[in-house]
Amino acid sequence: MREILIVGAGFAGSVLAQKFASSGHRVTVLEQRSHIGGNCYDFMDEQSVRQHLYGPHIFHTNSTQVSEYLSNYTKWMPYQHKVLGLIDGKLLPIPFNLTGIEACFPAHEANAIKGLLVSKYGMGSKVPILELRKNKDPLLSKLADFIYEKVFLHYTMKQWGQSPDEIDQAVTDRVPVNVSYDDRYFNDSFQMMPLQGYTAIFKKLLMHPSIKVELNVDACERIQLDPDKGTIAYNGSDFAGTLIYTGCIDRLFQYALGKLSYRSLDFDVQYKEGTYQPVTTVNYPTPVIEHAYTRITEYKHMMLSKPENTTIAIEYPMAYDRDGQKGNIPYYPIFTKESQNQYESYKELAKKIPQLTLVGRLAEYRYYNMDAIILRALEVFEELQDANG
Repeated sequence: MREILIVGAGFAGSVLAQKFASSGHRVTVLEQRSHIGGNCYDFMDEQSVRQHLYGPHIFHTNSTQVSEYLSNYTKWMPYQHKVLGLIDGKLLPIPFNLTGIEACFPAHEANAIKGLLVSKYGMGSKVPILELRKNKDPLLSKLADFIYEKVFLHYTMKQWGQSPDEIDQAVTDRVPVNVSYDDRYFNDSFQMMPLQGYTAIFKKLLMHPSIKVELNVDACERIQLDPDKGTIAYNGSDFAGTLIYTGCIDRLFQYALGKLSYRSLDFDVQYKEGTYQPVTTVNYPTPVIEHAYTRITEYKHMMLSKPENTTIAIEYPMAYDRDGQKGNIPYYPIFTKESQNQYESYKELAKKIPQLTLVGRLAEYRYYNMDAIILRALEVFEELQDANG
């Protein structure tokens, strides 16, 4: 039996806690918030709407392993996520598709563009802007420029707080046009929502008698790392077990190599009568002078039984400020060359401590979808089991 110390009760920490506890180990989970579930935490609010406190989380995956694993802890409701974007005053499907082309271009031009796309790339394909820009046909080039301006540019500037010159071209190049009339946001094999919400999943993951969960704990005040000696102290004593850390890696090392860059969000939650918008999410890829926010989410669309009234969350991206009243949650790493190099230096420090394993978006300084972090946690468990016999 090993002592497993896990920092963070989101999906990474909770899945690993469940797996280790079920394998006969004692697990302690330290969570700085007052609740489990990380950014997937949800609850029933005063409108009888299941509100996602940290923004909408949609379950979708192509991984049978992830789907089957989570199905041990929840029943599902069918759900196909659809997103509309305000483009030239019209609500059109995101990602941009043949429906959008018909709505935004004159009929003769739209028909010509659709014909070119189908003949060149095939019906049902997803064509990155980069590919369209490489195409010498003037109509396809015109389409690429339109999508870049109307769908990508202003949304991304608001999301990341960057000018067009600062936006990484690799991000731009991934923006697609869907050569289809499929209005779904995702095309994964498994698309559904947990029937009783995400928090119910976390409660079941963490209910094992060998798991102890402590909330409202700043784990970095209890943990001391010594990279030179390769050791860990916990609560002032030598710790001989395994430490799995899912929080900000710079915080773990007391900012010894400086503070990493993150982007945060602020949500203006409002209660409304009736139904507010036609789908769960409406994007606003408009200039900041028109709409300072990026999207509005109406949560009741993700419920099987929909209440009479509704709750919306207006999403404002903002700079991360750990000590601020707003923007004090690090949602996304900012992938500049400088920050990536800084992270790599922290990673080298972490390698000096054999008992330490980093898992998750903040600890690994990379973006994970929900299904990807669950799969990552399952893989890390197997790796650690093999390494320790």
